[in-house]
Amino acid sequence: MATSTPGVARPMPLQTILTIEDDAAIRRGVADALAYAGYTVLEAGHGDEGCQMAVRRELDLLLLDMVLPGKSGLDILREVRNVRPTLPVIILSARGEENDRVSGLRLGADDYVVKPFSVNELLARVDAVLRRSPSRPTDVQDLSLAAGRVDFARCEICFDDGERVELSEREQQLLRYLVRHAGRTVPRQELLENVWQIDARGVSTRTVDMHVARLREKLRDDSENPAVLVTVRGRGYMLASGGRTNYGN
Repeated sequence: MATSTPGVARPMPLQTILTIEDDAAIRRGVADALAYAGYTVLEAGHGDEGCQMAVRRELDLLLLDMVLPGKSGLDILREVRNVRPTLPVIILSARGEENDRVSGLRLGADDYVVKPFSVNELLARVDAVLRRSPSRPTDVQDLSLAAGRVDFARCEICFDDGERVELSEREQQLLRYLVRHAGRTVPRQELLENVWQIDARGVSTRTVDMHVARLREKLRDDSENPAVLVTVRGRGYMLASGGRTNYGN
C-alpha cells in the first residue's frame, strides 16, 4: 500500500470499520489510516475469524480482501449478504484478481480498490460508500411491552400499573442490543463481544445468562415460559419481534 499521508484531520465519524486482510503490513497500514481519520477499526487476518466478526460485530463498513487463508473473500461476502444484506462492503484486490472483483460486485459489494492503493484513495472510497449507504437507526428510544414500555434514555421500565423499575447500565445495553436484533438468535459470544466488549473466544462464563435472568424478572417475563427474551437452546437469546420499537438518529 502506498504511504501518502492524509493532509487534514477530519471530524470524528464515530463509525466502525472491519478490515479483513491477511497481509499484516497492508492490514496495519489500512488500520492506521482509518484510525487517523477517526474511525473505530477492527482487524482480522484469517478468513474464518473475519467471517465471524463480519456477521456478529456491530459494523458500518467491511473492507474485504479476496484471497485469504480459510474462507475466501467471496465466501465471506456470501455469508455477510445472507445475514446483513445492507452492510456496505469494499473489496480490496490485486490487479490480477479481476474475475474475483466482478464476482464480488455481482454478490453485492459496493466498490473495490485495487492494490497497491494510496491512503487518500482508500479514504475517499470509504467516505463515498458510507455517504451512499442508507442511513440506519443508530439508537433505540423505547420498547413497547404488553403491560408497559422500556424507556432506554431513562434506563427504566414503566408499567401501566404505575410501577417503575430501574435498569442498570449493562442491563439496558444488553436489552438495547437484543432489541436492535429482534427476531434473530444472538449467540452468547456475540453479546460478550458487543455488549461487554471482550474477546469471547475460549471464554466460559455465565454472565450473559445471569443478566438475562435479571432482565426477565424486571420485565415481568415468565422465566419458565418467556415471551419477551426467548432462549434458543444451545445457541443464545432472541428478543421476540412482537413488541413495537421506536428509533432515533
